[in-house]
Amino acid sequence: MKTKNSKRYRAALQVADLNAKYDINQATEIIKKMPGAKFDETVEISAFLGVDPKQSDQMVRGTVSLPNGSGKKIKVLAFTENAKEALDAGADYAGLADLIAKVNGGFLDFDVAISTTSAMKDVRQVARVLGPKGLMPNPKSGTVSDDLPKTIKEVKAGRVEFKMDKTGNIVIVVGKKSFSAQQLSENAAVALSALVKSQPAGFSGGRFIKSLTLSASMSPGVSIELKPYAAAVTA
Repeated sequence: MKTKNSKRYRAALQVADLNAKYDINQATEIIKKMPGAKFDETVEISAFLGVDPKQSDQMVRGTVSLPNGSGKKIKVLAFTENAKEALDAGADYAGLADLIAKVNGGFLDFDVAISTTSAMKDVRQVARVLGPKGLMPNPKSGTVSDDLPKTIKEVKAGRVEFKMDKTGNIVIVVGKKSFSAQQLSENAAVALSALVKSQPAGFSGGRFIKSLTLSASMSPGVSIELKPYAAAVTA
C-alpha cells in the first residue's frame, strides 16, 4: 500500500521528494496533490518522541480541539445520572446502570465515552471492557467532566484525543483528505502546538519530538521540519 515498490508510492514521488523535510503548509499541499483513494482518507500527524515510555512520569496524552473539526461524525456515550441533559446536548447514548449493563454485554458502537465525576465509581465496572479499547473515561483526556453539555459539544465539534503508545509513537488525527490545504494546515498547527505543550515535566535532556510526518490513510508520509517545534527541546 505505502511500500516503496507500490504504484501509489511511485506516483507520490512525482509530487514531492519524500526524503526532504517541509513546513506544515508545504506538507499539507503535498498531501492534497498525492493520488487519492476511492474514500475520504483520514489525515494524521505521526510523531516519534524522545521520552521513555516505560517511565510513568513521561506518559504523553492529551486532547486538542481542531478549529476545522476532524471530519468524522463522532458517536458519544455519556455515563451520567442525568441522561436527558446529555441527550439534549447531543450525546448519542446516555444513562448509567442501563449503559453499564449494555457495555458489559458487548455494546461498543460509539467513538468516545464520557462520564461525570460522580458516575465514575460505577463506570469502573466496565474498565476491563473499555480500557483495552482506549474508551475508558479519564480526567487526563478530558472525558471525565461535570459540565457534560460543554464536553459533548467540544467532542462533537472536533476535539480529538492523542496518547503515546508503548514504543514512543503518537498519532493525532487532523482531518480528511477532502479538507482544503488551509484547513488541514490550521488543524495541524493547533495539534502540533498541543503536542509541544504535552511535554511531561519528568522529561529532561535530549529532544522531545524526534520526528514528525504527515500522511493520509493511503499515502506515504511527508516529513515535517522540526525546527519550528524547538520549544520542545531540552538541553
